[in-house]
Amino acid sequence: MAIFQRIGDILKANINDLLDKAENPEKMVKQIIIDMEKELEKCTNALGQAMGSQRQLGKQLDKAKAESASWENKAKAALQAGNQDLAKQALQRKVNADKQVEQYQQMYDTATAQVNTIKGQVDALKMKLDEARSRQSMLIARSKMADAQKSMAKTLGNMDSSSAFNKLDKMEEKIEAKEAQAEAFTDLAGTSNEPDPFAQLEADSAVDAEMARLMAELGQTAPATDGDGTDI
Repeated sequence: MAIFQRIGDILKANINDLLDKAENPEKMVKQIIIDMEKELEKCTNALGQAMGSQRQLGKQLDKAKAESASWENKAKAALQAGNQDLAKQALQRKVNADKQVEQYQQMYDTATAQVNTIKGQVDALKMKLDEARSRQSMLIARSKMADAQKSMAKTLGNMDSSSAFNKLDKMEEKIEAKEAQAEAFTDLAGTSNEPDPFAQLEADSAVDAEMARLMAELGQTAPATDGDGTDI
């Protein structure tokens, strides 16, 4: 049957090989499990049908055996009654019933073998499905990690490290130039705030001259000063 051939193919499938060929491993793993679940459902249904046929044949076999035993009992009763002709007729019916017993027995044995085979396939498929489910998360995680590593490797491979560092060096030079300019302006600003001693001396002399002029007008004598303009 095609369904059993398909089940056999799935049981023999190597998930890692399928992942190598898949464009999207995550979708492939999920699809594998979906396919296995569908096949398990089909196989389970086939098992149910086979078991139903087995039970039906078992009932027919039991019925044929019971009929054979009944004709044998009737033949015994006829012989005990001294009626051999009637006993012979009963035995003839028993022989026919025995042929049916033999036929039903062969059919029942064949159905039983098929049921056992399908049960084994169902059990094997269930184990394989459980294994696939348990490995699903791990395989998907490994696939995503591999994609991340691949992407990082491509990024690093496409990056021109020498060019990048050259740009950084130029940027550092610009920043250093800005820092030097800032220090220069700071020095200039600091120098302009310091008092000029010569300008101060000139201002003091002008004040002294004005003081002397006013005191002379008022008839006062200007106080004597030392060389730096302060009173003695």
